[in-house]
This record gives sequence, C-alpha cells and structure tokens, in this order.
Amino acid sequence: MTVLLMIGTRKGLWIARGNDDRRGWDLGDPHFLMQEIPACAIDIRGGTRLLVGARSEHWGPSVFHSDDYGSTWNEPDGGAVRFPAEVDAAVKAVWQLSPDTEARTGTVWAGTEPSALWRSDDGGETFALVDGLWDHPHRPTWKPGGGGQAIHTVLPHPTDDEQVLVAMSTGGVYRTGDRGRSWTPSNTGIKAYFLPDPWPEYGQCVHKVARDAADRDRLFAQNHHGVYRSADGGSSWTSIAAGLPSDFGFPMVAHPSRSGTAWVVPLVADGERVPPAGRLAVWRTTDAGDSWSSASAGLPQEEFFASVLRDAFTADDVGDPTGLYLGARDGSVYASADEGESWSEIARHLPDILCLRAATVP
Repeated sequence: MTVLLMIGTRKGLWIARGNDDRRGWDLGDPHFLMQEIPACAIDIRGGTRLLVGARSEHWGPSVFHSDDYGSTWNEPDGGAVRFPAEVDAAVKAVWQLSPDTEARTGTVWAGTEPSALWRSDDGGETFALVDGLWDHPHRPTWKPGGGGQAIHTVLPHPTDDEQVLVAMSTGGVYRTGDRGRSWTPSNTGIKAYFLPDPWPEYGQCVHKVARDAADRDRLFAQNHHGVYRSADGGSSWTSIAAGLPSDFGFPMVAHPSRSGTAWVVPLVADGERVPPAGRLAVWRTTDAGDSWSSASAGLPQEEFFASVLRDAFTADDVGDPTGLYLGARDGSVYASADEGESWSEIARHLPDILCLRAATVP
C-alpha cells in the first residue's frame, strides 16, 4: 500500500508518498512553482487521476489533470473552468474539486470564486456552469468573507443522484434535490452573530461541511464561530460546540468509514486566529459531537501561532485506522497513522499550506 499525499500551497504543489505504515515519507519536487494551489483532488475511480486547481498571477486560474502521478499535466485550450461568453463574470480561483461517487464515474464538481458551482462529465477535463445556482435570486446579495466569496464545499449524495449540498463563505449551505436545477438555503439553526438578524435564512459564514460515513443524512459543520450537526441532511442544525476550547476554526473532517467520528482544529476566535495558548491540538468526537477529546502528541506545543485552513486537514481512504494529514500556514505538514492520537512532521518550511488530499494508490 502506498499513500499519495497532495500538498497545495501558496506557491506550488508538492506530492509525497508514504510507505505501508504511513510513517516514512518521500517528498518530491514542486509542481506549478509560484502558482497558488487552493484546490486539489485524487480521483481513484477506475484509475488514478490527480486534479489541481491552480492560479497564476499572469495566466489566471484553471484546472489541470494528470494520469501519471504528476509526471505530465494537461489543460484544455482556453482553460477548464470559464464562464460562458454571455455571463459578465470571470473566475478568480478554483476553491474546491470533488469527484462524485463510484456510481458516477467521470463526474467531478468544482466550486469557485465568485461563488459558482461547476460540473464535469469527462473526469475534470472541462467544466460547465450549474446555471440553477448561479441564477438563484440570492446570489447578488452574497457577500465575501475574509478570504473571498467562494464555494468551498461540494458534497454529492452517496446514494441519491439528485442531491448535492454546497457551502460557501459567505452565504451558508444550499441544497438541491433535482441535480442542480433549483436550490434551497439550508441554514436553520446556524447563527450569524455578525448580522443584524443573527438567525437569517442565508448569509452565514460556513467554513466547512463533512458527511458522516454511514448515516448519510448526518452532517457536521464548522462555522465562523459555531460547530454544528445536522441529522436531517441539512434541513436543520444543532450546536455541538460544548466541550471544545473554542467554537472557531476552519476544517471539519469526518471519518471515511466509522460513523459518528469527526475532527476539528479550534482557533481562539475570528479576531485571534491562532491555536489556544499557542499549542496546536486536534479535537475528536466519536459520538457525533456529544463529547470531544483532544490529542496533540507530536504537534508543536510552544509558541505555535499558525492557523490550519479549511482544506488543509484531510483523511485518507485506508479505513480503520484511517490516516490523518494536517498542514499549517507556517509551511509544516503532519501525518498521523493512528487517527490523530500521535503525529509526525513530514514536511517543513513549505509555503503557506492551502489544501491537502490523500488516497491509497498502486
């Protein structure tokens, strides 16, 4: 077994390979050096395809793909993600790349800035705008969060081909039950303390949403101050922040095969985006958010002030135990082979870590 780890940074992409026990790692040379990599994906449905959302200061954003583990990269003429000529908008960055389920081989979703959803049916080579969400009457009133106005979460339903959930900052959670033709805001119970009405229909700054491994209607969300669970596919949300040192953070990672298990990385607050007491720790729930416990062995515990961004924390597909991977804005990357109980540093002094993706490959 080899675990492939893609590391997207502010100045390029690195690819690491882990050995059988996920404790020894080889880090390759950079790809797309000096390009921002806010999104990447490993599509292992019927082969191994690497997908990268890259942004050049000169050429702008695009999606590249590789079928030989990064030895060569391909991009269609004119770019993979671009608005139709009649739409008065331009893609600023690709924030999310999400392969669909095994049953829908070839379908890949993309979320961009400005907040738009895109679908590819050729494995991520070309993407078409999902008009139903772009034409939603709420869209003109969506506002940018601190990092921009973008869709950062795309969750196709594992068994229902018609259902897709997206989350954006800001705007909140939206769902479709007709494969993207119409969309409904799904934020009941998520608080937007920064708005005059803290319980709006939409406008929340949701940072990340993850789906439970077995209960497909159970979702976990990390909000801009708030950690939530939904038991009904996103129709309503309840707080599960009790027991955490803070309800502010960016990532939310669900176990790929064990129900009720998820991880977060708390930061002090929106105005103090550093780990509490300068100690990096990962917090885990095994009962769907009813209780939390922390683990920090191997993580820096003195004067650590770098944050972990929404897609800079991920799990592999090994199962039980799953491997976890965490990257920080100081350019360090950590791996855990025991579901977060202990960590080892596998890279340091890289540029600002923006996204991580891991999967087992031949």
